[in-house]
Parts: sequence; structure tokens; C-alpha cells
Amino acid sequence: MITAVEIWVAIIVIGLGSFLLRFSFTGLVGGRNLPAWVLRHLRYTAVALLPGLVAPLVVWPAATGGTPDAPRMVAAAATILVGLATRNVLAAIGAGAAGLYLTPYLVG
Repeated sequence: MITAVEIWVAIIVIGLGSFLLRFSFTGLVGGRNLPAWVLRHLRYTAVALLPGLVAPLVVWPAATGGTPDAPRMVAAAATILVGLATRNVLAAIGAGAAGLYLTPYLVG
């Protein structure tokens, strides 16, 4: 059994580690101009992280016990297609939401 002290020590150590990782980049380098190649790569950080966070929720959803289902696949496809076609985040989110909630009614 984990004690309350061990949990708090773990939380504090992880928090300090997270702070130090962020401070090493923003605190120490924050006042300087970054090279163009670093800025170019930083532009793609969100594009690289978001699919990695969302894909497991689409392919192995906890709500279905890890079994892929049609509404989530349709929602993901609609979001990607509308996002690519319109370059509009709100339209892509709306298409994904519509796909998620309308697919069960259309499929049966």
C-alpha cells in the first residue's frame, strides 16, 4: 500500500522535474532569439502531439472496451476531411461532433 507521504513526495518530485524541464527552455533561452531552424520545427509541435493524444481514443476507446466502433471512425474521418478542406478548426470540430452523434442514428 502506498502511503500519503509517498504520494506527496512523488507529486512534488514530478512537479519540480516538470518545472525544471520547462524553465530550462523558457527561462534560460526565453530572452534570446532562436535560430530559424528551431522556430520552424517548433511550429509542428502541436501537429505532432495532438494526433498522438487523440488516435488511441479513436482506435481503442475505453467506452467500448477497446473495440473500434463506427461513430468514432466516422467522426475522426469527418474531422480530418473538413479540416483539410476548409482549414477551419471550428468547422472540423463541428463535423466531428456531428459524425459522432449522427452516425448511430443513420446506421441503426
